[in-house]
Amino acid sequence: MLLLGDARLYETCAPITQAELPLVAVWTQDLHEVMEAIRAQYHFGRAIAAPQLGIMKRLVYMNIDKPIVFINPVLTDLSSEMFEIWDDCMSFPNLLVKVKRHKSLTINYLDENWQPQSWHMTDDLAELLQHECDHLDGILCTMRAIDNQSFRWK
Repeated sequence: MLLLGDARLYETCAPITQAELPLVAVWTQDLHEVMEAIRAQYHFGRAIAAPQLGIMKRLVYMNIDKPIVFINPVLTDLSSEMFEIWDDCMSFPNLLVKVKRHKSLTINYLDENWQPQSWHMTDDLAELLQHECDHLDGILCTMRAIDNQSFRWK
């Protein structure tokens, strides 16, 4: 797990090519194992982005009720309505950051079978995928803090 301050967390990730599809299963397994370790130690974690493990590819793994793989996700239809939330991140697990996020959005992505998918999300899922997709663009929630007082220890 890359931690806050690691330069790779601020890099923009490259798209996954169809030729790299066999690697996605390996990367997804690594993401799953790290997320489970974070859950066991810190008691949070619903999704993780590949660059958090130094895999500089546009890949997000989410596991709430079941595992879902987002390959080359693109967020569209971002609502004008925003909401504030205390965001957490596995790359700095003891820090919360107050951010503003879009209340709803649509995520377009390829699944693990390279099939195009689209999912309209609201509220906490929309916030979660905004956070993870930010990682793919080298943006951390610390960079989206509402103000200088939007940080607190867990």
